[in-house]
Amino acid sequence: MAGVHPPRDFRQRIEEAAQGYPPQFWLLLAGSLINSSGGSMVWPFLTIYIRQKLAVPLTSAALLLTVNSLAGFAAMSVAGPAVDRLGRKWVMVVSLAVSGLTLVAMILASSLEAWFVIFAIHGAFSPLLRVGGDAMVADLIPSERRTSAYALVRMVQNLGVAVGPSVGGFLAVVSYGITFGVAAGASILFALLVVFFMAETLPGRQPSHVVDPSSVGGDAEVPDLGYGPVFRDRSFLVFVSVYTLAVMAGSVMMVLLPVYAKENYGVPENQYGFIMATNAAMVVVLQYATTRISSRHGYFPVLAVGALFYGLGAGSVALGWNFPTFLGSMVILTIGEMLLVPTATTLTANLAPPDMRGRYMGIYSLSWGVAIGLGPVIGGFLNDRIAPVAIWYGTLAMGLAAAAGFLVLSRLRPVVQRVDI
Repeated sequence: MAGVHPPRDFRQRIEEAAQGYPPQFWLLLAGSLINSSGGSMVWPFLTIYIRQKLAVPLTSAALLLTVNSLAGFAAMSVAGPAVDRLGRKWVMVVSLAVSGLTLVAMILASSLEAWFVIFAIHGAFSPLLRVGGDAMVADLIPSERRTSAYALVRMVQNLGVAVGPSVGGFLAVVSYGITFGVAAGASILFALLVVFFMAETLPGRQPSHVVDPSSVGGDAEVPDLGYGPVFRDRSFLVFVSVYTLAVMAGSVMMVLLPVYAKENYGVPENQYGFIMATNAAMVVVLQYATTRISSRHGYFPVLAVGALFYGLGAGSVALGWNFPTFLGSMVILTIGEMLLVPTATTLTANLAPPDMRGRYMGIYSLSWGVAIGLGPVIGGFLNDRIAPVAIWYGTLAMGLAAAAGFLVLSRLRPVVQRVDI
């Protein structure tokens, strides 16, 4: 009997996880798998590629990510309202199409100025995919199942990341051009999937509590499609700020570890690809179980523990010297990632009114852009001005500060309870 029950229990868990999700959700997962597989072939190795091709300091290479983030920051003034006004579907298509074109342009770019233009264009359009996709999940899935749904999205995306860097690392040794071409094709394929097989999920364009001005005259209240209501939600903005600090530690790890490991300890791209694959494989195998356990606890305590693991994982790189030790650091960081990201995304979705999900998700997604824009630049500065190992002392401080911030929020906002168990 003992030998029979585990397989049946495992199948039961899979069936429970799959029940209740509409077909379009599974299409979204399929497209996310394609896109993450392609994109992760390129992004972990971009810093190495740019350094080799242009022979620029690490700080200069990291500044490209700052340009990417600043462009995303500027574009977010229209991204969230566009998702709420025009719908989720077509903004996702535009984002994917532009992403594919920028990846092709990277093959041809031969100057730092050209790379700045490419990163600015990419940064301006890439948030649309995250905002539109997260809002579409919130539209499709009821609040009590959103944590599990976002966990499944992350599992599928990381399944792609488990494949992408491993393949991309080997392709990069042969030809970066082939790697960029495959990644561009993946973005275009996902765009076509959205165009031909996904329906728009935007809820009613006018909330029920707003009166139609045409029926009572011109003085009636009209929907506010700007960011004013979001900016007045101070608790949400504080949460996003603390979350950004936590994500900065992870962004430094993802962007600078490959170049740090190669230049200081001779770890090649194909070995680092397995480090990234381990990160993704852990999410694929453990994310759903981790989410089921963490959803029994309040949002902010879970976020605090996740931020602590982020800081410890990135900070422990300072003690590493070879492939196994860097792999161990990634394992620690990934534990934090599995706690932090689905919890933060669900909290955002549940705080947002249905007619404002795009704008809330837009501000939330900025945390990633700001983190990637600031974190690696700070790390590059520490590398160039102090010592390479100073990068990881900085990330440890970021993670610890974020964990403390979430603990303070848990004291200030005890009324925030889990509504998704």
